[in-house]
Amino acid sequence: MIYITGDCHGIYNRFSTESFPEQTEMTRDDYVIVCGDFGIWNDDKSERWWLDWLAEKSFTLLFVDGNHENFDRLYSDEFPIVDFHGGKAHKIRENIYHLMRGDVFELCGKKFFAFGGARSHDIQDGILDRNNYKTEEQFKHEVRRYVMAGKVFRINHMSWWEQELPSNEEMMHGLEVLAANDDKVDFIITHCCPQEVASCMGYHEPDLLTQYFNTVASHTEFSKWFFGHYHDDKSVWGKFVMLYENIIRIV
Repeated sequence: MIYITGDCHGIYNRFSTESFPEQTEMTRDDYVIVCGDFGIWNDDKSERWWLDWLAEKSFTLLFVDGNHENFDRLYSDEFPIVDFHGGKAHKIRENIYHLMRGDVFELCGKKFFAFGGARSHDIQDGILDRNNYKTEEQFKHEVRRYVMAGKVFRINHMSWWEQELPSNEEMMHGLEVLAANDDKVDFIITHCCPQEVASCMGYHEPDLLTQYFNTVASHTEFSKWFFGHYHDDKSVWGKFVMLYENIIRIV
């Protein structure tokens, strides 16, 4: 069995037995996939408690990264890179894995192309960087000024990371992996979506990744494309499925 859901942002109540009773019939050979913004953020008591709680679940939990992840941690030695069902993954716990960008994973007899990342929508007023200020007090004063002015901003390496968008190497790797699979998979799992789909939903400003996904969509044969990021649950053109809080079975 394979289920899939949308953004968690570090809140995992949807995986309680009460909210997700299907798990009582699942084993570690069954999977739940999160379409980005899983919630690897601060290594604090609350996060460790939730990850330990998830580690006791009967199923295996997988996720692609979103734009609300602490990439300094996610890509650090804290989470080793392991071989996982045909691709590479960061091992978070014994049953929790981050599917790395551009690989194809074989799960329950199906092929999944995974590619995380997305451009943040809440940075209209800029990204502050501590390194641009002579003293810590100057930096804190600027943060307070932004907050008091109601500005929409993030802080580099605290609430925003440039790795939210892929490198050229990651994008080329994804295309090469797809080509090695004859440009045919069963499912595509991402956080954002192709620009043609985003525009249909009212998000008309393209970026590096949504344009890349246009290329992937036009060159790849697939049954369904699942994505999160836009905080809604609905189908677009039947083939593209946006997920937020719903958990649906796909295999």
